[in-house]
Amino acid sequence: MCGIVGYVGNKQVVPLIIDGLRKLEYRGYDSAGIAVVDEGRHLELRRAEGKLRNLEEAIRLSPLDGTYGIGHTRWATHGRPTEENAHPHRDQSGKVVVVHNGIIENYIALKERLAAEGHDFKTETDTEVVAHLIGHYIEKDGISLELAVRRAVAELRGIFALSIISVDEPDMVIAVREGPPVVIGLGDGEFFVASDIPPILAHTRDVFFLGDREIAVLTKESVRVTDFDGNAVEPQRQRITWDPIMAEKGGFKHFMLKEIYEQPRAVRDTVQGRVSLGTGRVYLDEMDISEEEFRSISSIKIAACGTSWHAGLAGKYMLENLARVPVEVDYASEFRYRDPVLSESDLLIVISQSGETADTIAAMREARQQGCKVLAVCNVQGSMIHREADGTILTHAGPEIGVASTKAFTAQMIAIYLFALYLGELRGTINEDEAKRLAQDLAELPLKIEQLLNDADLIEDLSKEFFRVQDFLYLGRGINFPVALEGALKLKEISYIHAEGYPAGEMKHGPNALIDEKLPVVVVNTRENGNAGSELRYEKTHSNIVEVKARDGIVIAVLTEGDGMSSKVADHVIEIPETSDLLGPVLSVVPLQLLAYHIAVRRGCDVDQPRNLAKSVTVE
Repeated sequence: MCGIVGYVGNKQVVPLIIDGLRKLEYRGYDSAGIAVVDEGRHLELRRAEGKLRNLEEAIRLSPLDGTYGIGHTRWATHGRPTEENAHPHRDQSGKVVVVHNGIIENYIALKERLAAEGHDFKTETDTEVVAHLIGHYIEKDGISLELAVRRAVAELRGIFALSIISVDEPDMVIAVREGPPVVIGLGDGEFFVASDIPPILAHTRDVFFLGDREIAVLTKESVRVTDFDGNAVEPQRQRITWDPIMAEKGGFKHFMLKEIYEQPRAVRDTVQGRVSLGTGRVYLDEMDISEEEFRSISSIKIAACGTSWHAGLAGKYMLENLARVPVEVDYASEFRYRDPVLSESDLLIVISQSGETADTIAAMREARQQGCKVLAVCNVQGSMIHREADGTILTHAGPEIGVASTKAFTAQMIAIYLFALYLGELRGTINEDEAKRLAQDLAELPLKIEQLLNDADLIEDLSKEFFRVQDFLYLGRGINFPVALEGALKLKEISYIHAEGYPAGEMKHGPNALIDEKLPVVVVNTRENGNAGSELRYEKTHSNIVEVKARDGIVIAVLTEGDGMSSKVADHVIEIPETSDLLGPVLSVVPLQLLAYHIAVRRGCDVDQPRNLAKSVTVE
């Protein structure tokens, strides 16, 4: 969840690290700090509570610079969010400095042992213990920084990403991974460490991800990788195709708004090269799962967190409809704790924007231990989930900076739709004519999203009426239920308004008690012409709209263009272009994203970095 940036090379390190930390602000943080070594081999630290601008002010008042160093944005776990507890942290000698993402579970025992040997701790953090432990081995055994790091990490229990520098080992940065992500950027006479790709993109597109229990030693000349035992590791180098400009706001007021407007491109890029309009055939690469294994699947489990879980819920309808295979959807955070019953004929699909979500990785590993094949839907090539899964459908959404996921959600639903179409073709549950129709629906989708975005003024006008309310209710039935959940999540994430998503058919089982003249109720009630099941669902949900109005509730209805029934009852109508039921969520979620965005802006909220939240949850 925290952010790490490190650099060794010939550039002035402070502006480079500060710029990198700024590109990691979306991950969430409550303090920041930097440590650099100058040409005179003096180690300098600056730290500040609060936003990065406070650290920049501290540097302005007391300048520093050098050619190698590390920086950090911290999300407090052990110790309050204060300047004292901000990273980096020094060892006892003051020569070794560490930044850290994650949690050291046995830090109290280590701290007590080191304190008994005369170590004096200045902070409440588990990270300071790591710095002291490394320094302890350097002083006690007279060994190098690299050996001391290897010896220290062998004693740590928990999950951690570390970056370490020392005054006595000039022009060297060491990076360690056991859990949270670590990316190494490969430049010409310069090398980078970061906890995500955006800080590196402006300098190089050649990177590799450290694997668990791996250590990278960076100097101006080279990068060397070993495992914790010292055995050499050959990293899997890759080239990032994201344009660095994609990670900038590009004229939009917030990253979230930019990413909402990037959804047509994200859908096109996720589909591109994977489906033939002429035959309807879907082509998926990066699969270590055979067609025969896919045909013999007896059931599918989906594990994900947050917005990705909502994409999984929508995916359940797609997979069961097109491939006729039973699907269960789990919160990844609950999956392994319920001792799931899995077999070799099951398939687990894990969904994660970052590919580094700790709970989702744990679910994947639990399934693999039980002999279950794992398919990943992921946005980051080279991430842990991408590397460990048996097959991956990479979404090509590009970097998503806003904490509240938008384009990643739509790209995830598209990826699962592609897989449902692929699996249905393999299992013979859809014929070629139907496959071509479904592929055509998919091809038309980006233009329909653009149409919605071009008519977004209505949504901004709605925000003026509702930004002062304290509660919202979102309703949907069938595949529209995940959209209701996602709409409610977006609103509560960034505007801090209490919002709840509910199945429309459950209104009489509790939510009706909430309805009065002050409660806005968003009802997603789209339909697919000519689809009997869709028509029945529409009629049942229409009755819920009438129910809300009978109790003086305020109805905001998301309806298909040309709706002649629910539109006459609702107080406010948001129309979406007609599409198939299975792709409807991709369209109906867009106005709900915009509604949440404009309400949050009117309330003066920090849209891209909502309080208490982080973009990538890399600890449990």
